[in-house]
Amino acid sequence: MRKYGKKYVEASKKVDKTTSYSVEDAIKLVKETSITKFDSTVEVALKLNIDTKKQDQQLRGSLVLPNGSGKSKRILVLAKGEQAEIAKKLGADYVGDKDLCEKIKNENWFEFDVVVATPDMMPEVGKIGNILGPRGLMPNPKTGTVTPKVENVINDIKKGMIEYRTDSFGNIHTIIGKVSFDAKKLEENLKYVVSTISKAKPASVKGQLIENIVVSSTMGPGIKVDKNSFDI
Repeated sequence: MRKYGKKYVEASKKVDKTTSYSVEDAIKLVKETSITKFDSTVEVALKLNIDTKKQDQQLRGSLVLPNGSGKSKRILVLAKGEQAEIAKKLGADYVGDKDLCEKIKNENWFEFDVVVATPDMMPEVGKIGNILGPRGLMPNPKTGTVTPKVENVINDIKKGMIEYRTDSFGNIHTIIGKVSFDAKKLEENLKYVVSTISKAKPASVKGQLIENIVVSSTMGPGIKVDKNSFDI
């Protein structure tokens, strides 16, 4: 049986596990139950009404949080020519092509958080897919990170773009900001995430897509959110 620390136990006492809270009350509790000395990340877990065995019910995408994520990401752009020059001007942390693919392969280099690639670079990127994939770094057209024009996605990443995808249990876990954020900003981010994913409901899913919503801070207790608090 899992053992919890004293801070977690004390924080958990503030949360009624049988209650589904309004968005406002849930965010208030998230801030009150943060137990780390650093500025905790606020996360949301969505349980979806999907059959994970059906490929057409797998969700993957990206969105730009209205108030940002509170996390800066180191951007690697794999591109040539004009698109490489644009990436440099926009402040991408690393820009290259085959040379950086080789660096990842040969030097186990991972000083970046997100990879953006132009379509012409995908044959090279595909060669290191077995390295990038398990780390969640493989660029994908569904998240906008494979694109012929890198400008928009670089700007979106800097504004607070986050990616989401269903896991093998039909859940989506993603972030909505930091504990230090104003409560209203966290509420807006949460509502935007829930609304965006709800609108991505596969045609083959019957009934509501989202079954349960839980928010938490890093290492903090989970707090159920009332689905009726959302326009879904």
